Amino acid sequence: MQNKTSLNGGIPISVSLQPTLQSEDIVQETNADKRRILIISLLSILIAVCISFIAKFLIYLINLVTNISFYGHFSLSNTSPADNTMGMWIMLIPAIGGVIVGLMALYGSKAIRGHGIPEAMEQILTNQSKIKPTITYLKPISSAIAIGTGGPFGAEGPIIATGGALGSTLGQLFKITHNERKILLAAGATAGMSAIFNSPIAAIFLAIELLLFEFSPRSIIPVALACITGAAGHHLLFGAEPVFLIHQLIKVPSNGALLFYSIIGIIIGLLAVMVTKSIYIIEDLFEKLPIHWMWWPAIGGLVVGIVGYFAPHTLGVGYDNITHVLSGNMPIQLIATLCLFKFISWSIALSSGTSGGTLAPLLTIGGAAGALIGSLMLHFFPASGITFSLAALVGMSAMFAGASRALLTSIVFALETTGQSNALLPLLAACAAAYLLSFFLMENTIMTEKIARRGIKTPDSFEPDILTKVTVGEALNTPDLLLSEESEISDIREWLNDAKEYNQQYFIVIDRHNVLKGIISSATLNNHTINPTTTISTLPMQKATSVTPEKPLRAALEKMLAENIDVVAVADKENRMVGILSKENILAAYKKNIMNEKDEQKQISIKRNALKVLLKGKKLMELARKNSFVKINNTHHSD
Repeated sequence: MQNKTSLNGGIPISVSLQPTLQSEDIVQETNADKRRILIISLLSILIAVCISFIAKFLIYLINLVTNISFYGHFSLSNTSPADNTMGMWIMLIPAIGGVIVGLMALYGSKAIRGHGIPEAMEQILTNQSKIKPTITYLKPISSAIAIGTGGPFGAEGPIIATGGALGSTLGQLFKITHNERKILLAAGATAGMSAIFNSPIAAIFLAIELLLFEFSPRSIIPVALACITGAAGHHLLFGAEPVFLIHQLIKVPSNGALLFYSIIGIIIGLLAVMVTKSIYIIEDLFEKLPIHWMWWPAIGGLVVGIVGYFAPHTLGVGYDNITHVLSGNMPIQLIATLCLFKFISWSIALSSGTSGGTLAPLLTIGGAAGALIGSLMLHFFPASGITFSLAALVGMSAMFAGASRALLTSIVFALETTGQSNALLPLLAACAAAYLLSFFLMENTIMTEKIARRGIKTPDSFEPDILTKVTVGEALNTPDLLLSEESEISDIREWLNDAKEYNQQYFIVIDRHNVLKGIISSATLNNHTINPTTTISTLPMQKATSVTPEKPLRAALEKMLAENIDVVAVADKENRMVGILSKENILAAYKKNIMNEKDEQKQISIKRNALKVLLKGKKLMELARKNSFVKINNTHHSD
């Protein structure tokens, strides 16, 4: 039997009570249901399998449209629009494709416009990850038409959007939370990227940096399984070789070369800022056109056709262009033409609202720019130690890092798609430099500017939740008073007036058998409209729900919200009452941690330490003087 103090007719005071919580149906906090993670993971794998075949279908569809548009025959073989012999008629092909995409957007879904990732981010942030199921087939078809008729886009954007739509659609068919639907959306999107590029790790980082806005087991496990499934689909359907195969091995660069690669990263970072701002300046110009938006893709397509007539290599996906630039197989004049005209063609086409991706064009422009800058550096600094291929690879990755601020994705993507592990340090230096410039010179990125203009704020940091770092026990500040339900209200009021140390807003109420009955507020106890001779059992009480002191504050707050209560009882693992946690305690703990994070203190004082050293030195000198004096005296006495 536990010790209790009884006062004024039996008011027990104790902070160590053994209540029978189970007798009152009080459910303590339990571990998260890990079976949910397993179910979501299985669904993610299923989505990844489907999206792998959709990725292959999309590539076939692009090839088919390309062969019909530029060569007039039905074929699924991979051909480039650059080798066509249509002459000036080529100018009309992308415009016709733009008209078709505009009609699909008007009569199908406006959501097919754009490059996919911003639209997925918007649905995650504002619409509980709900994407219209029609996007699952409208997006790949519209993108295949836009790219197959010469649009300067990559297939990765459409497949990411399609995978996200498939994941969202499946998530809407099952009874799951919107957070789990977000995970399925991200799993589908990143599985699509992995299936196209064979880059599962970069796809995981893409999910973390641009889609999930969190890093936790419940999200990373399904996404990782989806990405590795997408990579397996790439091996099965496309082959196991790196997408951008560089036949020569890139050697480990010297420290001096790292400096030059960092400079390339800085220059590419400035170009990334310029490219991003240009996209939205051109988009604003389209908004001012006095014609319906349905016709904008046709205008963009006409520009693509005109540019493609003078620079045929700017037409289509252009993955082969990236490989040629990285391998050093393309003449420098052609690289310069590709860099400039690809930017003009892509920026106007994308701003027109057609359907296509941004990753491949950014990689093409960045790789070509990096190769040009590297060539100039080699011309003026032949002993710099940089190589043409690595300069192009650094430029390619830094452009994506600067434009999207997906730093880790950019670095790992370059490594996975080329298989050149020796490029890690130059990539890290250049991408970090480009990211730094982008962070200081741009408020938003190429992925977030569009939705930011609609008033949607995207998270830009992944800090741990304070409420998950602070435990319930840490937030409890004073022992709580336990009241007997048989006590009269007048006795309790009288006792509380004398016991000022129990100045609390809520009290635990127990019965004669030490069973928890509920929680009562001080306002209720002090309500003078209540007959003071009645007992506490007649007063309205809140339902008592308990958590353990080891649980984070977030778990306690979620329980309060779920039960619609203001306080929660705290009991240890042996079901002994510890106290009461209120929302005020949670707010106080939250405020304390925020103030601690903002508290700027100098932990090491040079002045104080210098004084300590001087003082210690002085003591040592005095001790040495005494020892010397004693030694001299001993010598004198011995003589």
